[in-house]
Amino acid sequence: MRRRRRASTRFVWRRSLLSVALIATLAALFGLAFAGSPTKLAAGVEIAGENVGGLTPRQARARLERHAVRLDAVPVTFTAGSRTWRVRPSQLGLEVDWASAIASARREGEGLGPVRGFRRLRVRFFGGEVVPAVRVWDSALTRKLDTIEHAVNRRHRDAALEFRGLRVVVVRGVNGRLLDRPAAERTIVHALASPSREPVALPVRVDPRRVTAARVAPAAAAARRALAAPVRLALGRTRWRVPRWRTAGLLDLPEQGATKLRIGGPGADRCFARLRRTVERAPREADFAVASSGVQILPDRDGLALDAPATARALLAAATARAATRRLARVVVRTQPAKRTTAGARAMGITDLVGGYETEYGGDPNRIHNVQLVSRLLDGTLIAPGAEFSFNGKTGERTAAKGFLEAPVIINGELQTGLGGGVCQVSTTVFNAAYEAGLDITARTNHALYISHYPLGRDATVNYPDLDLRFVNDTAHWLLLRTFVGSTSLVVNLYGTPTHRRVESEAAPLTATGPPPLERISDPELLVGQTALEASGSPPLATNVRRLVYDGRGKLLYDNTWYSSYRGEPRVVRVGTKPKPKPKPKPKPAATTSAPETTTTETAPGETPSGESTTTPPGAPATTTTAATSSSPSVTTPAPPAPETPPTGPPPPP
Repeated sequence: MRRRRRASTRFVWRRSLLSVALIATLAALFGLAFAGSPTKLAAGVEIAGENVGGLTPRQARARLERHAVRLDAVPVTFTAGSRTWRVRPSQLGLEVDWASAIASARREGEGLGPVRGFRRLRVRFFGGEVVPAVRVWDSALTRKLDTIEHAVNRRHRDAALEFRGLRVVVVRGVNGRLLDRPAAERTIVHALASPSREPVALPVRVDPRRVTAARVAPAAAAARRALAAPVRLALGRTRWRVPRWRTAGLLDLPEQGATKLRIGGPGADRCFARLRRTVERAPREADFAVASSGVQILPDRDGLALDAPATARALLAAATARAATRRLARVVVRTQPAKRTTAGARAMGITDLVGGYETEYGGDPNRIHNVQLVSRLLDGTLIAPGAEFSFNGKTGERTAAKGFLEAPVIINGELQTGLGGGVCQVSTTVFNAAYEAGLDITARTNHALYISHYPLGRDATVNYPDLDLRFVNDTAHWLLLRTFVGSTSLVVNLYGTPTHRRVESEAAPLTATGPPPLERISDPELLVGQTALEASGSPPLATNVRRLVYDGRGKLLYDNTWYSSYRGEPRVVRVGTKPKPKPKPKPKPAATTSAPETTTTETAPGETPSGESTTTPPGAPATTTTAATSSSPSVTTPAPPAPETPPTGPPPPP
C-alpha cells in the first residue's frame, strides 16, 4: 500500500511540473510574439498627445519637434467667465524636454523578450501617456497670470449698512470670484505643450460672502433707534444736547465683515477731542517754594481725564435705548493722580539750604541771554540720594535750535566767539555751590585762561560732550537745585536736609610758571631790522585749592585738592619785512674854464653861504644850522624795547 501511495504522489508531481513547464513555454512564446523590436517604442505610447508607437526614438523626436514648430505660433484660447485670452507658446518661451519624454516612453516597453512582450501588450490595450517636462519663462508667466487675475478676481462683498440722509439701509452681500492661481499655472503650461488647440477653461473658485443681510439686521434696527430722537450728555449739572444729525456722525456702521454698531470714526474723534478740552484738567505735581523761612511744599492736585471708550459705550446705550426716558448718557471722567504727591514730596526731605554761591556777570547781550537760558534749563533739578548730577547730561548739547547765541568763549586757549558763550559762568557757579555744600565732586576742569573775577582756583568749564561738571548727592535725602538770575548776578542754591557740614579751604598763591610765549608776525610796513611790540602778553599761571569737609561731629569726610593750570597769552612782536632803500650815488663835480662868478651874500653868524654849519669861534655864541637836502630820508632803528611786565587784569569773561 505504501509503495502504491508513493508512486501515485510522484505521478501527480510529475504532471504538475509538466503543466507548469508547458504553461511557461506557451507564455514565453506568446510574449515573444508581441515583443517586437527593442529599438522601437511600444505601440500605443503617446507623448504630449502625439502617438509615437512603433517609431524609433530618433523618428519620434523628429515628429514631436516638427509638430511643436507648427504649433509654436498657434495660440491657445483660455477662458474664465466671459473673458478670453489668447496665448502662444512663444510668448512664454515654452521649451519641451523631448529627450526625457522619449526615454520615459522607452521604459514603458523595455525588458527581456517575453517580459517586453507582456509590457507592450499592456501599453497596447491600456495606453501609455507620457507628459513631457516643460520649461517657461517665469517672469512672462507671472505677468500673464497677473493680467488674468486682475480681470477675473472680484472680491466678495459682505452685507453692510450705509446712510442715505438720516436713513439707514442694508446693502446686501455678494459672492466673489477668484482665480485658482496654482491650478491656472499648471493648466496654461500643460495646454501650451499639448498638440490640441481647443479652448481651455481656467480654474476659478467662488469667494463666498461671510456676512449676510440677516446678520446686520439687529445693527440696522439699533441705528434707526439711535437716529429717532436727540440724545443728551451729562457731566454733573452740565447737559449737552446731541441732535440727530450729529448722532449720525458719531455712529460707525458695520462694514467689511463687522456686524456690531458702535460709536467711532472721525466724527466721534472730533467730538471727544472737543469734550476733552472742556472737561479735562492736567494733574499738578507737588512742588517746592523757597522762602526766607526755608522750603515750603506746594500741594499736588489730581487731574481729570475723559474716559472716551466708557463714554462712547454710555452714549451708544442711551441712543439705542427703547425707552425715551433713558436717552441720557453720563460722561465718564476718571481721576488722574499726580506723579509726585504732597506726601511723596514731603518724604524727599527738602527743607532748607544746604549750600549756595553767587557770581556776577555782564558782557554783551548774547552772553547774558545764554547765561539766563542755561540757568532755566538747570532750575528745579532734583537729585536723588546717591545719584550723580551731570551738567552736560542735564543741559544737553548747546545748539542754535535750543536758543543759544554766539558770544565770547575760550576755544583752544584763545578768546573767540562761539555758540553758547557764557555757559561756563553757570557751571562755575554750580561748582562752587556744590563746593560750599561739601558734596563729593567727581569731575571738574579749569578754564584754559585765568579769569580773575572767579574764586581763585575754583572756576569750572564745560564743553559738550567731553568736558563735564559732575557731583554726587552723598546725603541721605534728595537735593533741589535752584537758579536765581538777576540783572547782573547769578545765584545757585542747593536745598535738602541740612547736614551741618563744615568746609575749610586753602588756596595757593597764583604763580607764573614761565615767560609769556613769544609770537612773531611779519609786518610789510616796517623795514627789515625794525620791530614793534603788538601785545605784551602774560605768563602761564598755576594754583591749587585744597578743600577739607567735616561732618557735624567733626569727622573728616573729604580732603580734595584741585590743581589749575592756565595758559599764558603770547607776547606779540611785529617784525619788519620791507627791504631798505638803496642810497643814491653822489653826483661828480662838473669841470669848467670860465672864471668863477663872485656873489656877496649876508649870512648869520656861524653860517656859510651854502647853508652848511660852521664852527663858532671861541667866545662867540654857539649856533648850529642844518641845511635841508633832497637825499633819502634818514631812518633811525629804535633800540629793542625793554621787557614789559605782564598785565594783571583778566581777559574778557568767556
